[in-house]
Amino acid sequence: MHILAGIVGFIDAINDRVGRMVSWLIVFVVLNVFIVVILRYLFDIGHVWMQELYVWVHAAAFMMAAGYTLLHDGHVRIDVIYRDAGTRYKAVVNLLGSVFLGLPFMWMLFVKALPLVERSFWRGERSSEVGGLPGLYLLKASILVFALLMGLQLVSSVLKSILMLWGGSGERHLDE
Repeated sequence: MHILAGIVGFIDAINDRVGRMVSWLIVFVVLNVFIVVILRYLFDIGHVWMQELYVWVHAAAFMMAAGYTLLHDGHVRIDVIYRDAGTRYKAVVNLLGSVFLGLPFMWMLFVKALPLVERSFWRGERSSEVGGLPGLYLLKASILVFALLMGLQLVSSVLKSILMLWGGSGERHLDE
């Protein structure tokens, strides 16, 4: 059981650190949008790469922070029954949902996205817009990062549920 708790702590620490680092990208996005608006509406200056930059960074931040959001139970869910349920019921729902829905979807997403990212990388794919950003493969790679980090967090959720069902030590993690 200590090994499972150690794995849970390790996975949770990864997603917590990634989420905290990625959150600073949102500050960059806000500054970038502010500069784009000032340049466009006060000085009539527009650059496609600057507009793409905030869209790409926002998308990458969103993808990389999904595991962090799951860690802190920030995803939208329908809480009609789950909200008032006991911790053992929540553990069963989380276990079944992660094993039969979440993990298979993350695996499928990773397997289907990998050739797309590889092809984009080897072609040196860039924005299709004139004056756009190079390195579109970096943005596409965030799909792989999303699948990995979210998959890891789903594994953590499975292990927390197992700990809860087998001995109650995962209870504190279910209510976080």
